Amino acid sequence: MPAKLKVDAQQWLTFQHTLYRAFGSEGPGAFIEMGGIITGVVLVILVRKRRPAFYLTLAGATLLAAAFFLVWIPFVSPVNAETAKWTVDSIPGNWMELRRQWEYAHTTRFVLQLIGLGALLLSVLVETPTDRFGGRVAI
Repeated sequence: MPAKLKVDAQQWLTFQHTLYRAFGSEGPGAFIEMGGIITGVVLVILVRKRRPAFYLTLAGATLLAAAFFLVWIPFVSPVNAETAKWTVDSIPGNWMELRRQWEYAHTTRFVLQLIGLGALLLSVLVETPTDRFGGRVAI
């Protein structure tokens, strides 16, 4: 992100129009993200009677959903829609503000998704049986 915050308007627009297209609605990104959220909700239902796995799974699924519904939809998607209309000759004067919003929203999403994934992984580890010496037992 620090490097991308230093590029000029034309280069940042080039990134937006080329580098990220493959991850959007035309690419696998939308399916992967929605698949992760749906899978997280299904896991919450499946482990609802198992504590502490339930709470960690619920936290993980909630954070994945928050990254999409509370950050991507209100902050990233509008900038994507706006920049899709731009050309090198029509970059607006407030492009740096929109770039900042896009970059910081993506950083926020990364943090939420990383913590969510960590919670999901931890939910598995807390239920992995240990032997009497404190090591993990293969199932």
